[in-house]
Parts: sequence; structure tokens; C-alpha cells
Amino acid sequence: MAFNAGLQFVSAYAFEAMQKVDVVRLAALSDPELRLLLPCLVRMALCAPADQSQSWAQDKKLILRLLSGVEAVNSIVALLSVDFHALEQDARKEQQLRHKAGGSNGESILVSQLQHGLTLEFEHSDPLRRLRLTLSELLAIMNKVTDSNGEFFLKSSELFESPVYLDEVADVLCILQAELPSLLPIVDVAEALLHVRNGDWFLCLLVANVPDSFSEVCRGLIKNGERQDEESLGGRRRTEALRQLCHMNPSQALNIRAMVVEECHLPGLGVALTLDYKPDTADEAVSPLVSYVSGLLLGTNSKVRTWFSLFIRNGQQRKREGSSVLWQMRRQLLLELVAILPRSRSTHMPSNVDMEGEGSSGYSGLREEHVVKASALLRLYCALMGIAGLRPTDEEAEQLLQLMTSRPPATPAGVRFVSLSFCKLLAFPTLVSTPEQEQLMVMWLSWMIKEEEYFESAAGVSASFGEMLLLVAMYFHSNQLCSIIELVCSTLGMKIAIKPSSLSKMKTIFTQEIFTEQVVTAHAVRVAVTNNLSANITGFLPIHCIYQLLRSRAFTKHKVSIKDWIYRQLCETNTPIHTQLIPLIDAYINSILTPASKANPEATNQPITEQEILTVFQSAAGQGEGGRGGRQRYSITTQLLILYYILSYEENLLASTKQLALMQRKPKSYSAALMDQIPIKYLVTQAQGLQQELGGLHSALLRLLATNYPHLCLVEDWVCEEEVTGTLPLLRRMMLPSNTCRYTQSQLHQAFQKLPSSSPRLMRILEHLTLLSPGDLIPYAEALTASMALLLEPAVPRRVSQTLNKLWMCLNTVMPRRLWVMTVNALQPSAKLLRQQRYTQNDLMVDPLIVLRCDQRVYRCPPLMDIVLHMLNGYLLASKAYLHCHLKETGDFDRQSQTVSSLGVPGQPDTSEVTREELKNALLAAQDSAAVQILLEVCLPTSEEQQMGADTESLLKSIRGPVPGKLKQESLGPRASRVVGDSEPEGGLLSDLREVQCLICCLLHQMFIADPNIAKLVHFQGYPQALLPLTVAGIPSIHICLDFIPELLAQPQLEKQIFAIQLLSYLCTQYALPKSLSVARLTISVMGTLLTVLTHAKRFSFFMPTLPCLVAFCQAFPPLYDEVAALLVQVGQVCASDAATKARDIDPLIARLQYLKEKPQEALNQGAVSSKLTLPQRTAEELGGADTDVQLCYCVEATFMDIISSTLHRL
Repeated sequence: MAFNAGLQFVSAYAFEAMQKVDVVRLAALSDPELRLLLPCLVRMALCAPADQSQSWAQDKKLILRLLSGVEAVNSIVALLSVDFHALEQDARKEQQLRHKAGGSNGESILVSQLQHGLTLEFEHSDPLRRLRLTLSELLAIMNKVTDSNGEFFLKSSELFESPVYLDEVADVLCILQAELPSLLPIVDVAEALLHVRNGDWFLCLLVANVPDSFSEVCRGLIKNGERQDEESLGGRRRTEALRQLCHMNPSQALNIRAMVVEECHLPGLGVALTLDYKPDTADEAVSPLVSYVSGLLLGTNSKVRTWFSLFIRNGQQRKREGSSVLWQMRRQLLLELVAILPRSRSTHMPSNVDMEGEGSSGYSGLREEHVVKASALLRLYCALMGIAGLRPTDEEAEQLLQLMTSRPPATPAGVRFVSLSFCKLLAFPTLVSTPEQEQLMVMWLSWMIKEEEYFESAAGVSASFGEMLLLVAMYFHSNQLCSIIELVCSTLGMKIAIKPSSLSKMKTIFTQEIFTEQVVTAHAVRVAVTNNLSANITGFLPIHCIYQLLRSRAFTKHKVSIKDWIYRQLCETNTPIHTQLIPLIDAYINSILTPASKANPEATNQPITEQEILTVFQSAAGQGEGGRGGRQRYSITTQLLILYYILSYEENLLASTKQLALMQRKPKSYSAALMDQIPIKYLVTQAQGLQQELGGLHSALLRLLATNYPHLCLVEDWVCEEEVTGTLPLLRRMMLPSNTCRYTQSQLHQAFQKLPSSSPRLMRILEHLTLLSPGDLIPYAEALTASMALLLEPAVPRRVSQTLNKLWMCLNTVMPRRLWVMTVNALQPSAKLLRQQRYTQNDLMVDPLIVLRCDQRVYRCPPLMDIVLHMLNGYLLASKAYLHCHLKETGDFDRQSQTVSSLGVPGQPDTSEVTREELKNALLAAQDSAAVQILLEVCLPTSEEQQMGADTESLLKSIRGPVPGKLKQESLGPRASRVVGDSEPEGGLLSDLREVQCLICCLLHQMFIADPNIAKLVHFQGYPQALLPLTVAGIPSIHICLDFIPELLAQPQLEKQIFAIQLLSYLCTQYALPKSLSVARLTISVMGTLLTVLTHAKRFSFFMPTLPCLVAFCQAFPPLYDEVAALLVQVGQVCASDAATKARDIDPLIARLQYLKEKPQEALNQGAVSSKLTLPQRTAEELGGADTDVQLCYCVEATFMDIISSTLHRL
């Protein structure tokens, strides 16, 4: 506003004095400064104060004394003497009149017809008329502002433009606003003053006389302001007015700037206030302008970023103006940039200049105190050019290039500056436009390559700019331009739209002049690994470069060995794990197994050697799986990464066998001996507690374990680990005193050797060991397993074996594989121990049934049997995985060799993959079924146990009454089965046999659930009928047999049909389901059919064991009574007719059977009267001497009576 440049504004000193009502400061003001504040001071002196304190009374006297010598006070007093109430009423009437007239100024209530102009009228008027004239003019402007709908106008007003009467008009304006605040809201008055000349001066005076309204006025002006202030005259006037207000009150300038950003209005004002801002303590690092603009463009608020970017774009579309805030900002930024540049340099370098000389002319370094500010300026210019679309002038571009190619000191900030400069060159290659500038850039890049190692060592940082150079070079060679753009945006910390086509010049420079691909690979191997690499180390590291080279197969292409570098880097890792490590290992494994090209199948990397792997695990492997002897040389992170490498390598090797066979390549697999020495389970257990630090490594290891080592992922083991590592065991260990007695392995061994006399001492040692953690138990593992066989001796307390079982399960969580081998060898029969036959891990995986070739006494020691069953389950799973891997390893190569050898020989047979798979499945099924059959055999009581009364049928005592299987051995009376069902062994249900049976049934239940085909195979093979009560009651999943019993009945072997019917009789009693009913009905039908087709001898062999099963059918399903009775009568008729042909008199059997069938109710009533159903008692000689038909007839009658007897029992 050039037209008010001669006016005196309120100074910041005077405004602060008014804010604080500092009378001493006010007294120190000059007369011109005091003149501006008279309206407020006069009202303060004349109006009754709310503050009645003595101090204010003294201050008021001083104000009166101050005003007493000023002549203009009298005119202001006269203004305050009018009737403002009447004035307000007239003003409101005029507002209503104007509203009705549509805003025309033809008629006024406040001012009658003017004889002269406003200025002369104002000069000749009394105070009241002056008030009326000013109020009328002000209301007219305010009404026009309201009706303008936001369009700016500049109203010519003689009253507000005459320089002679400005002071008097300002006095009137201030008095009017102070006395009529409801009619003239200060924000509306401020808005109206923007539309007249000298409006900013009037506005500052108005706010200075009402200092409390400063924030309210500023917020109102900002809220009503334009989104882009430099686009219009109104925006520029509003910006200048607010800028003058902030000059008057500089302490609130930053708050006003915050309002600007909050409202996203008047961006030029925010920049102008920043340019005007003079901080009390200057920040040498970053200027306020750089901080402010960077915050707007690089902040998280996208709305603010878009708003300010539009200000930059629109501002540079107008021709360059010195008064433009945007150009003022650019000039200030350029001045700051030039101020921190090294001594004057020119891009036009003579050709004879020594390009490598550090002290040569034009290559002085950037001063250390300027590095941070230079980095901030670079990021700001990147944001201005990349986000806001700033087009730099030639001068700006040249100075920027000078700054970017300067050489900072070797500090962390210097490394950061070089990285930013390099990324800015990539993001804005147009900054290099002339050959001289291109030469300067190439020399600077060459300096970067030369000084990279020095910077990294001197600055003490792990992430230097050398890795970024290498990474960009690799991206250029592999044409991954999008990756370069991502790298640049990530380093600069902003998303910039970079066209890949713009990088063509830089690609040529990198790939042809600076970094050829061979130079890249050779240089990458020599780069030192990052010490203690972890996720805490940010930036671009050597690992990023190696990873990209591995992906592009540059090492194999140029025959550069990278194995040693990767091994060294894996050994230099720590938690939290770096995110690039797992992708690096995957890419390395791929480069080992997959050649770079089909033309050169040998172009692969070398795998890590077994000796190097063993070195990593030597501290853990020294004491067996999961050993904890001494301080580990390598971190747990290194060991876990090497473990991941081995498991992933083996998995990928198996997956690639077909492709490798086609290429006639067979990479070496790691030996089983190596895998036995790696504490896999211990490491995975450790990783479980470090999941947050290991990222996705723990889950990746679990996936590989579940695929390749399923026996280490047993559900029971995970449940057991919860018990071992839970809260209760932890509390028990916390209660263990630190100075507690430590028992040695030799003491434990001696206590075992002196059993049973040393039982108390052994129990003390074992109880102490239960308080130790699984890792601390590892040294005792050998002593515990070697003495297991001693627990089989008589008189050893049960508690000892139970405690040993608990310790074994605890050790199983950290060293399962080695523990299993030691246990199997320790539990061998004494004859084998004498021959010193020691099994290995491989032996047990090839033949899992070795586990069951233990001392026979183990089968009656439940704690040790529990251990044996656990190992058997694990080795069965391990055998499946072993055979699968073996088939994959050998099958593809064998087929390929057969294909090659049979070329040209028509009709040559080859072993199909399907046949191999079928053979493997058959072997596994035979293995599983053999294990089940052996375990079922273990469940049978020995001869000694039978003499003591042990009987498997007692398991069903509480479930069913008659036991069908005993009818053949006992007398054929109706009480025979009930007597057998009620019998119990002498020892009751609590016996070692019963406990072993329960353990075996639990394992069989799990096996049947995991693979129902095992249950089918075992039952098609059959097992002793005496075990049926045990298996049906003890194996919950045995109900699946109902699915295949019809198929078993259809088998031609009579033994399988008999076994199916006996099994079904127990299943019907245990599971009285609709499906059981349908299968039972089918079975009765099959029995009727077989009656008509079987020969005389086979009929006796079939029906004698199966007829008692009909009792169970009727007991479970009474609706089957009619069908069963019809079958029994039919069997009786056939047998009786055959017996009659032999002229034998065998009682009127048929008549009795018909009576039982037709009148079962009368038979029941007779039974109720006699309480018992009796049959003629026959001696064993009579039965033995009778022929088969007679015996079968008596069996039919006994079955009838058992059915009726069971019915009576239910009643």
C-alpha cells in the first residue's frame, strides 16, 4: 500500500504499553506516538473504572497528567459527551431504511442533505454531526461488503482519504466502535476498512485502542480471506493489513501464521510473516524460512501440502515482481544457499585442473557448521521442485549444483549430505545441462567412490553413501529404474514423481563411465560387512547391494564368489533382526540351486560348507543338542539364521530335483550327521521367546520344521512346553535359593547304581532337578537316560520313575532327537547291551519299530512306557518325512538316468513315479500297522497276569453286562456271560497293565484320527478277540470302523467275517447310533445268507462265535428282536434237521424255540415268577461227546435265553 507509506503506524513498543497499561512506558512515548492512542486513554481517564484499587487510582492520575498537555484531548472529550443511545437508534433506522431500499444511498436518517463535500462538512460540523457523518459512511461500506458476495471492491471515500483529517476521523472511528460495539462489531469494521484507502492504518489504530481484540480481528480477517492471497488485489491488501498488525504486535506473529496454516488461507501472509520474523536467539543450523516451508511441504497434512503447492505454482506463472512474496522467499532462500557455499567456484573448469586434488582451486570443502543447514536446504529445494513444481532459474540451478557437488567433512551429517545430494541429482537430472556441469558431476561421483571408505571409518557410521552408489549402479545395470525411484524417494523422505525416462543420461554415465557390472561385483565383495547388523541400523547398507546383485545373478555371471561375504555377514548379526537378511538368504539359496542361464548350468554360487556351519554351533553342540556350556561365540540370531539357511536349502533342493535332473546337476545335500549336531528344537524354543525381535523368522522356521521335521512339531510337545515354561514352574524356580546344593552328574549316576537302597537320596536329587530350567538340565541328560534300565528292577519306588518321566519330558523340549537316541539305546534288552549294539538317529528313522524292541519289563512300567510311546509316535512321523525326502532325492535322478540310457531302445520299461509313491505308501502303512499290532499285543495279559485274574473284559464292566466272547468257553447257561462280565482282577482296575493299556489306547486314538486308513488296515488284518472290549472302550475314535464293517463282512475269509461281527457287537453296545443299527441289521441279513451257503463244518465254525453277538444287538437295539429271533429259529431248524438225520434224540428243541419266538411275554412272566431262567444242566462230557449240530442247537437256545435274561435285567 504505497499510498499510506507516509503515515505513522503504532509501534510495537507503544502497543505493548497499551496491552499492559504500563503508564511509565506510555509517558515515555513521543507526542506523535501518543496522539494515535488518545481515544483509548481519554476513555480510560473519564469512564468509571471497574478496578477500584489504590494502584489504579495512582495510574489514572498519571494518565490525566499525561493528557493534560495534549490539545486534541478536548475534541475527543466532546465526542464522548453526545447521546450515543439516540445515535444508535438513528443508525439502526437508517440500516432498516437501506435494507428496504435495496442498499441505495439516496436517503439518510443520520445525515441530512450535505451542502458541501464530506470533508468540508466534517470540518465545519460539531462532534455529534462528525459522529453521524463517519457512522453513515462506515455503515454504507459495511452494507456494500455484505452485498458483494465475496467480490473485492475499493470504495473511494473522501472522508477516509483526506490526509488533513485522518487523525480526527480515526478518533471518531475508535469512539464509535468503543461506544457502539453491538452496532459496529470490530471484526466487521476491520473487514470494511480493507475496502478504503489507508484502511490498514485505520485498522492498526482501531486495534491499538482496543488491544484485547487483536487475536479476534486477525482470526476474522484470515477466516474471511482468500485461499491464494497473491491472486487478487483484495488478497494482497488483506495480507498487508495483517502484516502491519503483526509488526505492531510481533510476539503474536507465529500464532497468526499458525492460524493461516490452520485455515489454509493467505499462504503469502505465512511466508511474509516468516520473512519478517526475527527470533530472539538465532538458530545457526536451520533458518525459520527453511523450517516453515519444509514443514508445509513435507508434513503429514496433505491438505496443507496441496494448498501451499498451489501457491508456488500460481506464483511463478506471473511475471517476476519484486514485491511478490514468492519471489521474496526465493531470493531469501538463494541468499541463504550462497551464504553457506564454499569459496567461490565456477562450473566452467579449465581442462588442465587436477581433478583429484583436494586442495585444488574450486574444491574447498563445506564447513562443518553449515552441513546440517545445507542438508535442510537441499531437502527443501527437492520438495519445492518435486512436490510444489518450482522451476528453478538458471541462477538457482547453478548455485544448487555448486552446493550439491561440494565436499563436506567426514561426519555423520556429512554422510547424510552426500546421500541427499546424490539423490537430488537422480531426482532432478535437468540441473546438469551443460557439458561442463556434467564433467563436474562425474568428478564429484568419482570423489564419492574414492572417499567412501574414509567417510565410513572417520564418521563412525555403518550406513555410508558407498552402498547407495553401489545399489544404484546395480539397479541401472539390471534396468530397475522404478527401484531407483523408490530408493531416491525413501532417502529424501518424500514422494516425488520421477519419470524413468529422465534417468537415461544418468544410466549412461553410471554403466559406461563409473560402474561397469564387473566393477560392481568386484567392488561389492570387497565391501566390509556391517558389524552387529540389526534393524536398529537404518540407511542403505552393503547387504542391500549384495541382495540386488544376487537377484540379478551378477556374481555367477562374472564368476565372483560371494559365499564368504554372506557367511561373514550372517555371523555379524544381532537382534532385532534386519529385514533384508531373510530375503538375502533366499536369494543366495536360489543362486546356488538355479544356474544363471541354461547355456552354462555350472554358473552357480557355492553353498556354505559343513565345517563353517559346525563352527557356528560349536558352543551349543559341545554338550549335545541345545548345549549351554560357557559363553556362546555367535549370537542366537546368527545360529537361527544359519538354521533357516540349512532348512530352506534342503527344502528348495527337494523342490528343484526335477529341474536339476534335467540339467544333470545334483547339488550336495547336507549330511544327516551335520543335522544331528544342530540343536534345532532348542533354537526354535529360544526363537519363540524372541518373536518381536526376530520378525518373521520364527514363523518361517516353524513352517520348515513342520514340513521337514514333523516329529519336532508334535502337539503333545507344545502342550508340554506350556507346562514346563508356564507361570507355576517359573515361580518354583524363583523359590530355589541361589546357594542351593548343586548335584553333579556323577552323584546322580551313583545314586542310580545303588537302587533300591538309595531311593531317598535319588529322590532328593531328582526333585532338585525338577526345579531347573530345561537348558540347565542338559548336562544331566546322559546320566538320566543311561540309568533308565535300573528303574525296571523290583522294589524301585514308583515315584522315582514318575519323576524321571517328568524330567525326560522337560529335556524333550530342548534336545528331543539326541535324547530319543540315548533313551532307545539305554532301554535295550540286556542281551543286546552285552553286544554293545548302538543305534543311530538314521537307524531309528529307517526302522521306527526298533523303539519297541526294548526290554520287555518296560511294557509293564507305565512311566517308561509313556516315554517309549512318545518316541514311537515321533519316529513314525520322522520315518514318513525321511522316506518322502529319499524318494524325492533319488526318484527324479533315477528316472532321468533311465531316460538317457533308454534313448533309442523302444519299449524300454521305466519305473513310474506313481509306482514309487505307491510302494512308499505301502511301506509306511505296513510300518504303522505293525506298530499298532505290537502295541495291541502288549495289551494282552501275560500268563502270570492271567493267573492273578487280570482280564481285559473288565474294562467294559460298567458299560455292558453279558460278554459275548465267553459263551464258548463257559457253560452254556444263561448266567455264564453275566458271571464273566461281573468278574474283576484281584488287583482291581488300578494295575500297571491297566495303565499301560490306557497309554496305548491314547496313542492309537491319535493315530486313527491322524490317518483313518490305519484303523481300517489294522481291523482288516484283525487282532485277538479278547482285545475287542479294550479297544472299543479305550479308543474313542474306533467308531470310524462302522464305515468299513460292511466291506469287512464282504471279505471271503470266514475269520474276517467273524471278527467283523464280534467288533460290531461291542460297537453297538458302546455307540447305539442309527448307523450302528443299520449295520447291525445288515449283519443279521448276512448271517442269514451265510446259513444257506456254508458247509456243515464252516457253519459250526462261523455260528458258534457269532451267535452270542446277537445278544449285544438286541441289548443295544430292541427293535431287532424279531429279526434275531427269526435267525435263531432258522439256525436251530437247520441244525435240528441235520441232527435228526443222524437219529439222535435231542429234546424237543424246535418246539421250545418256536415258543420263545411266538410267546416271549409268557417266557418273561415265567422268569419273573422264578426269578431265574434255567436250562437243563449238562456235563462237559455230554457236550464234548455231542456232535457239532447238537452243540450249535444248544448254543442257539442259550442265546435265546441270554436275550430274555438281558431284558429282565433292564426291567
